[in-house]
Amino acid sequence: MLKKWLPLALGFCFTSVCAFAQPVMDTLRLTLPAAEKLFLDSNYQLLAQRYNVDANQALVIQAKLWPNPNFQIGHTLYSGTLHEWFPTGANDETTMGLSQLILLAGKRNKSIKLAQANVTLSQYQFFDLMRTLKYTLRTDFFQIYYLRKSALVYDAEIKALQHISEAFSEQVGKGYISEKEAVRIKAQLYSFTSEYNDLINQINDTESELRLILQTKPTHFIDPDVDSVSLIALDPAKYPLTTLIDSAYHNRTDLQIARQNTRINQLQYNYQKALAVPDLSLSLGYDEAGSFLYNYYGVGASIDLPFFNRNQGNIKNAKILIESTRATEKSTQATVDENVTRALQKAFDEQKLMRTIDPKFFGDFQRLMGQVLLNYQKRNISILDFLDFYDSYKQNTLQINTIQFNLVSAFEDINYYTGTNFYN
Repeated sequence: MLKKWLPLALGFCFTSVCAFAQPVMDTLRLTLPAAEKLFLDSNYQLLAQRYNVDANQALVIQAKLWPNPNFQIGHTLYSGTLHEWFPTGANDETTMGLSQLILLAGKRNKSIKLAQANVTLSQYQFFDLMRTLKYTLRTDFFQIYYLRKSALVYDAEIKALQHISEAFSEQVGKGYISEKEAVRIKAQLYSFTSEYNDLINQINDTESELRLILQTKPTHFIDPDVDSVSLIALDPAKYPLTTLIDSAYHNRTDLQIARQNTRINQLQYNYQKALAVPDLSLSLGYDEAGSFLYNYYGVGASIDLPFFNRNQGNIKNAKILIESTRATEKSTQATVDENVTRALQKAFDEQKLMRTIDPKFFGDFQRLMGQVLLNYQKRNISILDFLDFYDSYKQNTLQINTIQFNLVSAFEDINYYTGTNFYN
């Protein structure tokens, strides 16, 4: 039974890891700049946000328009004296009027400024969405790279254990190998296979998220092309904290959004105060025969008297919203300070940890792994020493890859929290 499913479960080389979840996957090898260009050209979330900017710009056009003039005309429908429908000539009566609403207290200009402020807000929202998606893209990109490096370790160890397990299965009944030792090798093999399966699922989940950001086909497997040497050489001391915070104040789009919301509410408050002032309506009128004069022409003006409704509730609401958004703005600024400071601290911590690793360590481990396998096959070392070394090799390699990813991730945090690509 074992031999029937082991080749199916374990016989995967890492270059075909994309086929673990699907039978056929097309590998798409991308550098980070190429992935970012594909993201900017194809992402539908960004496209939808662009349309939102255009929609708000259309509202600026609307705000600049003047109210339309009103024209009215009236004619006699029925004459009770003549008992005639639609009388004409000397027996008819025609009236006409033309009126125009005049906006007072600068309502039109205030409405234009409010619409323009909403355009700016939608632009900040667009760039904030871009910043967030780019951070996810870059983090997923590097995570896939380092997870794949870890998967290589599992792949190599599983193949070696599979080879030993198959050889032991043939020798158990012949007295050369104890059944206990063969079972111990199989147990280690099953453990590595389960861990490998979890790792592949993690890779595929991250691949799925990255494909959604890049809007590539579901059958594409993204293969990150990364210069890991340059990543490890990144230095957090390159930029002082004051420079990073100053950049965040100018470029963090969530902070810009908070500031813009405060400005919008201030403009809204001014607009609501203007609405408390009634508008003036000017009119021209003509009456053919309904007055003491024939062919009467007249001018007129009308305005509401603000006795009851002076827009008090809306004005108070707008004033309260100003204080609310000011508090949000201060909270966002405090968050910016904390985010940037913690991200830089984390980068220093990860760099310090990275420097404790001997560059020759991984190479020495790889060289020794082959020798340990050979010595175990020759029965020069015990199964406990063999399995202990294999497990130590796996754990240390995974830990090194995790440390390297955490270091890169710390610099990506600095880029994200400052709103600037200080580190590429």
